[in-house]
Amino acid sequence: MTRNDSPQGQSTLEALQARISALEAERAARKTISRYMALCDVPSAASSGESLAALFANDAIWEGIGSQYAQKFGRLEGRAEIVTMLQRYLPPTPHFTTNVHFLTAETIEVAGSSVKGRWVMLQASGYVDAPAQLISARLEVDFSPAPDSDRWLIQHFRTERLFDAPWHVNPRNDTTS
Repeated sequence: MTRNDSPQGQSTLEALQARISALEAERAARKTISRYMALCDVPSAASSGESLAALFANDAIWEGIGSQYAQKFGRLEGRAEIVTMLQRYLPPTPHFTTNVHFLTAETIEVAGSSVKGRWVMLQASGYVDAPAQLISARLEVDFSPAPDSDRWLIQHFRTERLFDAPWHVNPRNDTTS
């Protein structure tokens, strides 16, 4: 009997495999939320063929919570309803002139076939018809594994506004000296 064939060696191997699976799930969830934020930026950082729809489970839920976002966004159910709402804020709809998302204070917990992530988001937004502002929100996102790949999909997205503040957007300077 070799060392790895022993009950202790087997449990060590299984523990290592479980740790690797958890790290891979964590990385995949982080990649999904990062792509979501990049696709919501204006101008968008989308590659050819990329879409917000591909990041959500068919039966996903997206909801605003707390006093400011519960009424503004409510609760949306299903990939199509979520993407329709998000598209109201993205080109070609004239809403943002600039929109950039930053994520921090990350916590990702993996428990078997579920992943839960928490972030604090800072959103710097310039608007077509309103003053620019910085918005901070707390995000709590549940992910589920995609059935056909090693990707993880957004299953339940919750956002709660923490604060906002005015922001001055510097015009782009495309001239050279």
